[in-house]
Amino acid sequence: MTQIDPQDRQPPMSMHEEEMGLVVAVRARDLRAFEQLYRRYQPRLARFVGTLVRRPPLVEEVVNDTLMVLWQKASDFTGASRLSTWLFAIAYRKAVRARVRDEEPPDDAGLAELPDTAAAVDAALSQDRTRHALRRAMAGLSAEHRAVVDLTYFHEIGYREIAEILGCPVDTVKTRMFHARRHLRRAMAGELADWI
Repeated sequence: MTQIDPQDRQPPMSMHEEEMGLVVAVRARDLRAFEQLYRRYQPRLARFVGTLVRRPPLVEEVVNDTLMVLWQKASDFTGASRLSTWLFAIAYRKAVRARVRDEEPPDDAGLAELPDTAAAVDAALSQDRTRHALRRAMAGLSAEHRAVVDLTYFHEIGYREIAEILGCPVDTVKTRMFHARRHLRRAMAGELADWI
């Protein structure tokens, strides 16, 4: 039996290194690498964009447009941030523009359900009572406040990265979260309010 010298072992690649390798392959027009990134990010982006725009076809359009930027402008991604930060920032800007173009009111309190394109994510979350209650309570938030809450609780992204995604100062993210939490505490009764 041949033994492997411990010095010959490669440490496992970090997510950032793995994604950078895929981005380099996408720059070389490798469709398989793009498909891997598409499968990885499409559900997450659909969930996020679904909190900003309400019409499923518009959600799908924004997500596809965002991922087309990855395909067409992969060379613009330098690796200074995580790929997720870059993609969420693109998706946020595209969603804001699409919402304005679609003339959707920014504070639409009639959020019934998330778009069908995020059905797989919603199915997994429906088992979690707290998250379900949070989503319902988020309906009364502005799009900007929903974005901060969604990125924090559903994507587990920190304030600094959220600030980078939304293109605003960290203090603005903190202020939006403060106001969002205040609203959510009022909207969520009993012990669930303590979770916020």
